[in-house]
Amino acid sequence: MAGARLLLVDGPSGAGKTTLALAVAEHSPWPTRVVHADELYDGWAGLAAVVPQLDTLLRPLAAGGSGTYRRYDWHAGRYADEVAVDLEPDGLLVVEGVGSGALPTRDLATALVWAQAPAETCRERGLARDGAAYAPHWDAWHAQETAHHAGHRTRAASDLVVRTG
Repeated sequence: MAGARLLLVDGPSGAGKTTLALAVAEHSPWPTRVVHADELYDGWAGLAAVVPQLDTLLRPLAAGGSGTYRRYDWHAGRYADEVAVDLEPDGLLVVEGVGSGALPTRDLATALVWAQAPAETCRERGLARDGAAYAPHWDAWHAQETAHHAGHRTRAASDLVVRTG
């Protein structure tokens, strides 16, 4: 990342990752960009797509270039445009969302934060946020994120755990 910083904010759906990331960006003393992992997934069954997407985003940035990712269009049900991401030399990139702390690119992070809330709180928040569209997918998504986090040992690798509920 040269002189730039990378903050990864991971945790279960509904744990408060987006709220935390936006608060960091609002109060950051550096030029800050937030990337939401929701744009990286390949739909409801596509959490695994976050790993190669993070690679094309973060590795080029670490080498001083521009990172890119394909933005998923949830309404169309497919990937849409490619998004280019550049950082100021003294900037901060915050990547938030389930899977953002994936093992293959974790070494590039300045810090990894795990957002945590009780399971029922996460479910209530997730369903309140995304409503009826999310309800039929909650259990399958929860199974994906649980397996992903266990396989990547995300919580154990975090530098900070933030309890949000």
